[in-house]
Amino acid sequence: MYGSLIRIKEIINDLNPSEKKIAEYILKTPKEISDLSIKDLADKSGSSQSAVVRLCKILGYKGYKEFRITIAKDTAKANKDENMYNDINPQDDIDTIIKNISYNNKKSIDNTVEVLSKEALEKAVKVISKADKVDFYGVGASYLIALDAFQKFTRINKNVRATSDTHLQIEFASNLKKGDVAVAISYSGETKDTFESIEVAKNAGATTISITKFGSNSISNLCDINLFVLSPEITFRSGAMSSRIAQLNVVDILFTSVAGRMFGDVKKFLENTRMSTRIKRIK
Repeated sequence: MYGSLIRIKEIINDLNPSEKKIAEYILKTPKEISDLSIKDLADKSGSSQSAVVRLCKILGYKGYKEFRITIAKDTAKANKDENMYNDINPQDDIDTIIKNISYNNKKSIDNTVEVLSKEALEKAVKVISKADKVDFYGVGASYLIALDAFQKFTRINKNVRATSDTHLQIEFASNLKKGDVAVAISYSGETKDTFESIEVAKNAGATTISITKFGSNSISNLCDINLFVLSPEITFRSGAMSSRIAQLNVVDILFTSVAGRMFGDVKKFLENTRMSTRIKRIK
């Protein structure tokens, strides 16, 4: 499991004081960690061994040994600026904007790969494949991700729903049952409407999946399966940009995995949709 430094940067502001001391020490001196015992790290950071153990668990590692190994791998392969996103300045010319936006989008996908759990993904694919009904909830830019998921899964004749109307989302959620699946999409994990919809879905008996930023947040804490993305915010933004790309990439992975798992059953539907849309082409 890679991406330890990326994970720490993303959740550092959500840690308690003792855990934050350790995180700050690691980010400041990552090359030293591979040579430190758990006691050494606790002493040098001015914290405790129990706080080190908690931090490892928060970051998704089985223990300090696994965490220390991934830190060593991170520092071996990364240079100082590898995980830095380029902010956008109003005075940037077109060439600079092209390079920076493209870099940020590519980096958000690379960083998401580092924190996306294969185990969680396999669970999500399994429950979606078996589900009678699948809902996708999101508002604003996240609704566009839900709509993209709706379009993709419709191609394989999956019974899916997505709407921008948050009242309808609640109605959809209330009529789900055991065996159905609801997917909440919110980068912050704190979108009130999306939280309410997924909470109703969970109470109705559906299996719940989140697509949020890495770390603890209200939606991921509620859901059964968490698919994390990583796309740190930058200053000059009118809305979600690289985070949207990361979420779309997760939806693509989900769809391809489900379609592959069910290929014998969905092959005819893929062919049907391909043939039916040909009439919409000019050439």
